[in-house]
Amino acid sequence: MRSWPALLFLLAVAACGGSRSPSGEIIELIYASPYSPNHPFSQADRDWMDWVAEQAAGRVRIRPIWAGALISADQSMIELRHGVADIGLIAPIYAKGGAHLLRTQTGFYSGITTQESQIALYRCLERSRKEVAAELAGLKVLAVQGGNLPVILTRDRPVRRLEDLSGLRIRAPTELLPVMRALGAEPVSLPMGEVYSALAKGILDGVIAPTDTFRSLHFAEVTHYYASLQIPRGAYPARAIGLERWHSLPKDVQGLLEDSIPVWEAALIRRTTQAVDSGAEYGIERGMKETVLPPEDQAAFLETYSRYAEEIAAGLGRFGIDGLAIYRTARASIAPDGTVNCREDR
Repeated sequence: MRSWPALLFLLAVAACGGSRSPSGEIIELIYASPYSPNHPFSQADRDWMDWVAEQAAGRVRIRPIWAGALISADQSMIELRHGVADIGLIAPIYAKGGAHLLRTQTGFYSGITTQESQIALYRCLERSRKEVAAELAGLKVLAVQGGNLPVILTRDRPVRRLEDLSGLRIRAPTELLPVMRALGAEPVSLPMGEVYSALAKGILDGVIAPTDTFRSLHFAEVTHYYASLQIPRGAYPARAIGLERWHSLPKDVQGLLEDSIPVWEAALIRRTTQAVDSGAEYGIERGMKETVLPPEDQAAFLETYSRYAEEIAAGLGRFGIDGLAIYRTARASIAPDGTVNCREDR
């Protein structure tokens, strides 16, 4: 017959639910993000955490640390490799170095309009090019993220034609820096978390961002106009766990995290898509005014975009990366209707 202490111990374990290792170990994973807990990215992160908690049935606990308290936007890949957090939001598009291809390939997505297709093209490049894995050394990717097509937000000057960009100091993603420069603007590369204050102080005249940022990043408070223009958007690895921490996990927990990848990606699509409509409505309520550039300006923008995407791809050669081959793989894989049919054979 079991003693009372032993029986109470068994009941306590059973109450926790879920499978346990022989030692009854519960795995705690620290998740870190530079975004606030109410940002659409973080809402998707919490959806993922809820799914993991339900599936793990007490086996895994995820403790989030938000708002950059533990991890930064531009150093997050390095921080995760060194175990600052277990799992985190990574932003290779902001990385200071070591992610040249991951930043550049986001400029190869012209013609794609859905996040599902953006992710499909990234997966194609990931499978067909070993250079992608090389830049992610030390990390296990847990989610790839696409994005809503952006608009051009400005503080004081509406953009009605491309020539109106002349002289404007605008925060732009890496792949758009030469494009905006060619159109007469003064583009700046800056993590999104720093843009609000730069706009408020007049350091920036504008920013290229989707309409969800009107509310989520409070850009409607510091800009008055937004210009609708079809600006391509790429996908990139956006959530990861440090590889050393990954290898320390039991096989069942690794399997659970593998299974969670499509769940996390779907949550990101759902939350950011919802935020686009509510953000646009919020901007209108705040008195923001929309302009729509004419078709000839749209065509001129895309022509400039495509020209510079190929030039940037060629420039990867100085890092020992065959950027043109990767660019051709991307372009050959995008169908006329914007869907992706991966051409890994190039």
